[in-house]
Amino acid sequence: MKTINNPQRASWKDILQRPTQTIEDIEATVSEIFNEVATKGDIAIEKYTSLFDGISLKEFRVREDEISNATNKLSDELKEAIKLAKSNIEKFHSAQKTVNIEVETVEGVRCWQEKRAIEKVGLYIPGGTAPLFSTVLMLAVPAQLVGCREIVLCSPPDKNGNINPAILYAAKLCGVTQIMKVGGIQAIAGMTFGTAQIPKVSKIFGPGNQFVTVAKQLATKYGMAIDMPAGPSELLVVADDTAKASFVASDLLSQAEHGTDSQVILVSTSKKLIIEVEKEIEVQLTQLPRKEIARKAIENSKLIFMNSNEDALDLINDYGPEHFIICTENEDFYVQGICNAGSVFIGNYTPESAGDYASGTNHTLPTNGFSKAYSGVNLDSFLKSMTFQKITKKGLENIGSSIEIMAEAEGLQAHKNAITIRLKNINEN
Repeated sequence: MKTINNPQRASWKDILQRPTQTIEDIEATVSEIFNEVATKGDIAIEKYTSLFDGISLKEFRVREDEISNATNKLSDELKEAIKLAKSNIEKFHSAQKTVNIEVETVEGVRCWQEKRAIEKVGLYIPGGTAPLFSTVLMLAVPAQLVGCREIVLCSPPDKNGNINPAILYAAKLCGVTQIMKVGGIQAIAGMTFGTAQIPKVSKIFGPGNQFVTVAKQLATKYGMAIDMPAGPSELLVVADDTAKASFVASDLLSQAEHGTDSQVILVSTSKKLIIEVEKEIEVQLTQLPRKEIARKAIENSKLIFMNSNEDALDLINDYGPEHFIICTENEDFYVQGICNAGSVFIGNYTPESAGDYASGTNHTLPTNGFSKAYSGVNLDSFLKSMTFQKITKKGLENIGSSIEIMAEAEGLQAHKNAITIRLKNINEN
């Protein structure tokens, strides 16, 4: 990891650069696949599944017997752990339910708001070197809670044409209605346009690599809603001498092992801690099965010393991390001052891994600085807010003349007439 000593503000932009490609670098590839899926449907899906996943499949939908067989392959311990995580995620997301609001703005004018579930949602679950069955819980649990009618899950198959058993078990447990053996760009395109086998959905959720992230963004050009741009994982830890170096190193490595394009950063007001963490990373790194992946991610990462907490906080907000861990004596300063972060973890005994799996919060979060404008997935992500109004004769009399004046001022005579004709009817009767 590169150590940077009290950088000047003018250099922050370069220092905090993510190791990801720009949209322009890979948009041509994504667009080509989208166009082919739009015109050729399942033929294109089959082609790119063979090309990228190394398996030729004619049927993409997972059968019930495959789900049953997958369940039997899992240990009871893992199934119980998944159930515990599901329970905690349900508790936290159920608490996010809100009541309908109703207001009489003036006498005779009643307005209210209700939330309705998105009917068809698509969940993208990464496979590859780390099949994220935990992400199934994070996305399917809130979708099930709000009552989404169709929950379609896409995940890349392995070389034998199978999806990881834990993904299938979690999907069945959480009410997923269809599971498709399709991954990558072609999965996003399939859910965007719909094919003979893959249903078209109204909103796509889920993290993925840089190609999946760009595919989701491109899908919006075709009228598709997405949860957020959620790409390669990232973590920023702020720590001082009250932090344990071994804890901090383990947190940094927990995100570095996600992928070679992940990024982890330590910001500290203690040079001593930075030295200790760097040493501890090397010790722990050698013991990891995914050490080569983590090592490449570490090459993209930084150890940043800051002279003051105030400057450290400004730098962190400028970066806008996906995950933000606070291990400092004055933790309230950072808790109250953080404006841009996907999810915040406070104290030496709150590892980011807890949020990834079983504390109850959602781990599908904005990356690449998008935490400055986007929220992580929550219950409302699967809902639409609809407004209603009912106006009595008295109500129209109370606001009608104002509407007429405003419509006329905007040059919209038909708008005015819609009011005038009604007021005339009220007066005549």
